[in-house]
Amino acid sequence: MTTTAIEDLLLWCLGINYGFLLLWFGVFVFGHDWMYRLHTRWFRLSVETFDAIHYAAMAAYKLGILMLNLVPLLALYLSR
Repeated sequence: MTTTAIEDLLLWCLGINYGFLLLWFGVFVFGHDWMYRLHTRWFRLSVETFDAIHYAAMAAYKLGILMLNLVPLLALYLSR
């Protein structure tokens, strides 16, 4: 693979992952009650715990996107 192909791949991965993160955030904000009811069928959670788990998971996912997609992409761009 050439560096251009890797840059294109990382750019696509970055866009898809941020799209998924925005979708997750949108469903969390606009479908909060539905998601809470769905998850409390299997787990006994308070609303505060449910919110904290999703907030932490979104933060971890965003950190993963930054470290695994954006940083290598920037490194490839800067190494030209």
